[in-house]
Amino acid sequence: MKYIIILGDGMADEPLAELGGRTPLEYAEIPNMDRIAREGRCGMLRTVPDGFEPGSDVANLSILGYDPRTSYTGRGPLEAASMGIDLREGEMAYRCNLVAIHSGVMEDFNAGHISSAEGAELLRDLSAALDGVRVHPGISYRNLMVVPRARGAVTTPPHDIVGQPVTEFLPRGDDAERLLDCMERAREVFAGHPVNRRRLEEGKTAATDIWPWSGGKKPSLAPFREKYGLAGGMISAVDLLAGIARLAGMEVIHVPGATGFIDTDYEAKARYAVDALDRLDFVYMHVEAPDEAGHMGSVEEKVRAIERLDEAIGIVLDRPDTAVAVLPDHPTPIRCKTHTADPVPFAVLGKGKDGVSAFSEREAKGGSFGLIEAPDFLSLFFSP
Repeated sequence: MKYIIILGDGMADEPLAELGGRTPLEYAEIPNMDRIAREGRCGMLRTVPDGFEPGSDVANLSILGYDPRTSYTGRGPLEAASMGIDLREGEMAYRCNLVAIHSGVMEDFNAGHISSAEGAELLRDLSAALDGVRVHPGISYRNLMVVPRARGAVTTPPHDIVGQPVTEFLPRGDDAERLLDCMERAREVFAGHPVNRRRLEEGKTAATDIWPWSGGKKPSLAPFREKYGLAGGMISAVDLLAGIARLAGMEVIHVPGATGFIDTDYEAKARYAVDALDRLDFVYMHVEAPDEAGHMGSVEEKVRAIERLDEAIGIVLDRPDTAVAVLPDHPTPIRCKTHTADPVPFAVLGKGKDGVSAFSEREAKGGSFGLIEAPDFLSLFFSP
């Protein structure tokens, strides 16, 4: 038996008046997800332990069986692992967004989904202005900052404060002074920068600032193969997921056309996942698009992302002798444009059948699995 998890990031939501009181999952045409629910078993998964922010880092660690209470140090070091950055003693890695702040208000947490090449050009010039602190370009607005002799800071994800004044959310704590100094230098470097001039001329959003958040030191994860006795692989265009995979000793599978945004190549991800199962026992296929649509507050894009993911799932369902699970990592409701910690629905094909007829938040609550803690999920999924 082979195993695959199809993870629609932020796919869960709340009932929306514009959808007739249905959630995007209930409204979307998703025959393949519905088939998994109808011919399999369903339940609800608690992916965020009490006391943790409902981030994709915490949620995906939990789903992969790594309890955040013992394995989580911050999002930054997970992304550092993806980028091949080996943190040295005393160093902390912070996630570093390129953002747009105007009149003290967080207007855009991703600087208009700035391109990777543009972001790298901005960070190259910022790097020359920093003393001791290193910045590493990633994908689009998602970059990394490494601080030596770090002790940590209280920070806030920028996607949680869109439309709000940033003053009360600025870094606090031991590293705050250094982080704030880096932010000030970035503001100076980015003002009038050729990249931003070009973007403004093209009617795009300029990256006015950096926003460091979720710093931490290098974590230690038990090797996935030792934990489960299976060879695992990860498909994701998001550094965070690739970082978790590298730290767990999973194969990171690169897919051409995977962007980490709503324009990703869904079917290519599914094809690569199916092919990878010829050499691996398990594949975790992560798709970021529904989460991005939720942060945008776009009902139409979220429904479209869910439907396109469902089309790709059809490719996976054609593979014989494969147990398939579909689920989100957390909700990203259109109402609030950010993550919540509510349990998420899941459906598993290949582990028996219950009476659920469709895949949705409401339907899954009646599934035979009931409510499960996420760190226990893979052991259940892999059980005979």
